[in-house]
Amino acid sequence: MLFTKKHIVFILLVILFLSFSSFNNPKDDWQLKKYENGISVYTRDNENSAFKELKASTYLNASLSSTVALLYDWDTYPLWVYKCGKSSTLKIINEKELIHYQTVLAPWPAENRDFIVNIKIEQDKTTKVVTIRSYSIGQYIPVMPDHVRITKFNASWVLTPQKNGTIEIVYQLFVDPGGYAPAWIVNMAIVDGPYETLNNMKTWVAKEKYIKTKIPFIVEPN
Repeated sequence: MLFTKKHIVFILLVILFLSFSSFNNPKDDWQLKKYENGISVYTRDNENSAFKELKASTYLNASLSSTVALLYDWDTYPLWVYKCGKSSTLKIINEKELIHYQTVLAPWPAENRDFIVNIKIEQDKTTKVVTIRSYSIGQYIPVMPDHVRITKFNASWVLTPQKNGTIEIVYQLFVDPGGYAPAWIVNMAIVDGPYETLNNMKTWVAKEKYIKTKIPFIVEPN
């Protein structure tokens, strides 16, 4: 088959378009910022914000029920979630949905933050992957004194069972802390939080309290 000049130009344009699309695909934009103790932490730019998104992942020697039991034990968050000040359930909508309140301890002289999120959990019937999604709902209750309300918060926990009996856990977050918080300072500091949280999680999920817990609506893989 002979290629005319028009054919060649068209092919070059297609290649250029595909290359450009791949380069700008958010799925390919994650940059590894830290890897330690089996924990990976990534960041990427957000096209609608100066604040970066983050993703952290690791593997847990735990069941799905044990992991969900820990993630749903809100009262313990100040003990193992990085910089968590207070944590409480405001409303239980059903066994798979609730409204949650949490505060974040900020280093002086910055003001502490608080946020309210709607949390939903679901499990894929075929793969058994469990996904927990959280998104901010703003002014559900008044802001605490000396706190700044976070109104842009989206997070997810994805728990994927592995063939060797472990759980791959991936945490993804975008948050705009609000108030006076220069993006370049926040972006420099966001790696430590997810790393410390997942590192603590490895210890906490192994506690007998969670090992023995069975969540009625969670199905373990065969």
